[in-house]
Amino acid sequence: MPQHAVTLRLARRADAPAIAELTRRHIEAGLAPRYSPARVARLIADRDTIALVADDTTGVQGFAIMAFGETRAHLQLLCVQPAQRRQGLARRMMDWLVESARVAGIASLHLELRADNETARAFYRRMGFEDTLVVSGYYEGRIDAVRMVRLLRRPYVG
Repeated sequence: MPQHAVTLRLARRADAPAIAELTRRHIEAGLAPRYSPARVARLIADRDTIALVADDTTGVQGFAIMAFGETRAHLQLLCVQPAQRRQGLARRMMDWLVESARVAGIASLHLELRADNETARAFYRRMGFEDTLVVSGYYEGRIDAVRMVRLLRRPYVG
């Protein structure tokens, strides 16, 4: 299958079903779906959230959703189609989000991921994140999560 140029852009409401489906298949696998198309659409519309889509002529190849607070941002979801993995797409999306966070004056980035997802954990470590703690039973009381953080600057203490 020929490779198509993948571009990054802000998500649109019409992307919500594809994002929800990727989430269900690749992030929430084995769990009850929590990110319905309606919930994803609300995140896309939220002015304090960046929903980024990586797409090509064949459709959505990946996405990332990050919520911005006053001094910290929370990466809620990041996913890349299996056929597009290991080609730098997740890194491109994270670089875009990190730069957006820097411009917004964010001090730290936070995320949770399944403790059994060593591939994702290694990726986030390469992106400068560090483990902070393991939350037992975070997902439906049966799957542990790892919380990670990346400091972008020292928080202002006034």
